[in-house]
Amino acid sequence: MADDTAARLRRDLGAARRLVVKVGSSSLTSVDGGSLDLDALTALVDVLAERRASGRQVVLVSSGAIAAGIGPLGLARRPSDLATQQAAASVGQGALVAAYQAAFSGHGLTVGQVLLTADDTTRRSHYTNARRTLERLLELGIVPIVNENDTVATQEIRFGDNDRLAALVADLVGADGLVLLTDVDALHDGPPSRAGSRRVPFVAQPSDLDAVTIGGTGSSVGSGGMVTKVEAAGIVGSAGVPTLLTRLPDVRRALDGADLGTVFAPAAATRASRKRWLAHATTARGRLVLDDGAVEAVTVRRKSLLPAGIVEVTGSFAAGDAVDVCAADGTVIARGLVNFASGELPRLLGRSTYELARELGPEYEREVVHRDDLVVL
Repeated sequence: MADDTAARLRRDLGAARRLVVKVGSSSLTSVDGGSLDLDALTALVDVLAERRASGRQVVLVSSGAIAAGIGPLGLARRPSDLATQQAAASVGQGALVAAYQAAFSGHGLTVGQVLLTADDTTRRSHYTNARRTLERLLELGIVPIVNENDTVATQEIRFGDNDRLAALVADLVGADGLVLLTDVDALHDGPPSRAGSRRVPFVAQPSDLDAVTIGGTGSSVGSGGMVTKVEAAGIVGSAGVPTLLTRLPDVRRALDGADLGTVFAPAAATRASRKRWLAHATTARGRLVLDDGAVEAVTVRRKSLLPAGIVEVTGSFAAGDAVDVCAADGTVIARGLVNFASGELPRLLGRSTYELARELGPEYEREVVHRDDLVVL
């Protein structure tokens, strides 16, 4: 049964009307990581152009800007400080997009660059603007090339890796599949370099990963790793979208249905789009710690969060920002959009909305986080 499901998902991914493909820095750069590997880039473009020629749509999420800037800046390795990363991205982003434009133009296709920061998916208005832009590019027959805006992103507003960005973009555009291209052939049940480690061909549900040892960053030029790829598969899985993880040299055969890489099945039950946005596309600006009664009200009875159940507030946030909702032991149980600024909340804690309205005015007779703006994690 599992083999049949995996085979079906592979066929579905190959036939996807709209596919988001993410390629990592290590797949696009030379062995020393200081320049673009134009042969690898061209091979990828050839595969994607074939899909476009067959009437299907592709959004490419491409790493490689920082790596492409390492050589021109005379650096020996990927910089660790943010300012030098931004400088490398500034130099490398132009080279990266120029290389894609040259390769796609050989197939009669035009590319459009879309640079995003986490703030563009955290704030709802930015999120919808990004979606409109991507939709219009696809309608016009353009191949969107998305990357994190490393040149201006600060540590507080970074995605941290393009795997999460790719997952959010896949949800943003309503993709039918996500393909993650990396420098290893698949997810393995242990470090691929360890003797006896085996490929995991299919992940039907999160519990399938309980016995899998997932390592960290595997490349000197990338910022992600297998952990971020598994997390990305979980994000799009909650939207009902399958994920294929494989190497760039294997992508053509994998999309033709060959048993290569790892396929992640989507979740059986999916959240509504707004709830997915709250869970995955927002960055928490603070934390609200609840007593046990409020934890039960939020997680079991799915009630709104009232000031009476909050025992502690941390962070600095404005009304409308996303916050993590936590149990007393610090476990994050939910995320939501808060109706009060962090400076207002301390005097409201532990008090009923009726009492607050009587003392402070009717505008205080409201939830701290309304259940429509709250997603249990």
